[in-house]
Amino acid sequence: MQNPMPDESDTSKILAPLGQVWLDGKLVPSHLACVSVMDHGLLYGDGAFEGIRAYNGRIMKLATHLNRLFESAKAIRLIMPYTRDELATAVRETLKANGRTDAYVRLCVTRGIGEMGINPFNSPRPTVFIVTCDLRLYPKEFYENGLPIISSSVMRNHPAALSPRIKSLNYLNNVLAKIEAIDAGVFEAVMYNHQGFVAECTADNLFIVKNGVVLTPPLSAGSLEGCTRNLVMELAREAGLAMIEQDMTRHDLYVADEMFLTGTGAEVIPVTLIDKRPVGSGKPGPVTAQLIAAFRALIAKGVPEN
Repeated sequence: MQNPMPDESDTSKILAPLGQVWLDGKLVPSHLACVSVMDHGLLYGDGAFEGIRAYNGRIMKLATHLNRLFESAKAIRLIMPYTRDELATAVRETLKANGRTDAYVRLCVTRGIGEMGINPFNSPRPTVFIVTCDLRLYPKEFYENGLPIISSSVMRNHPAALSPRIKSLNYLNNVLAKIEAIDAGVFEAVMYNHQGFVAECTADNLFIVKNGVVLTPPLSAGSLEGCTRNLVMELAREAGLAMIEQDMTRHDLYVADEMFLTGTGAEVIPVTLIDKRPVGSGKPGPVTAQLIAAFRALIAKGVPEN
């Protein structure tokens, strides 16, 4: 298989931030938007984030993203310095300042500037910033022909160590699995939990179709409760498809009729090859195509903000 991956130095997938960055309550030119080297988000990965999409001036599931951000912050005992309404306004202001109706939005909150050492209570105020950019996660041809992926040897973080439902700034676990995918010449890798069950991919949730039933790992398996994941589950049920959250092993992936991934950046993309084994017929399947069409129809109609 020809290597579909760009050179490791290539940054074309996620373009440079647009002109203005919202940083601690102010819009700042991107080249002047700086975070201190003493910020604990940089020093220790101490913080949380959300990746959000805007389509045609509407911000997909903004309320849901903000709720998840506040839950992540609460779980790590980080007191948010802004309310949900203030951050919702800030996201809209950032998009407007950059003249965009369609964009990827990265909303980050760090523990803030503090003394050297991991004591979080030495950081008096969190740092919050919002970056907007264009996002090209996967080339167009893979949405049409399907994505090849691999299984990673990097295990998903044990839930007793750090809950996978916290969308933490510390993404090293996923980064190491992503490196394996890049080394294998593919874009994504499946991560399994400590019991050998499928958790999720490095940046996306995973679904399979078997005998007409749509299956996805439960949150208890270590998957993030993705906003796009939940939306696609709703679309499946609205279409009359059987939709089940169920533990799955590697074998279940190998014998699936269809497979697809979901994510804020990925949207809905078919998978046609895993560990060099064709998924189903080796082409995107009808249920996957149906859900991709339903998702795109929703975007055209106007994405829900709640």
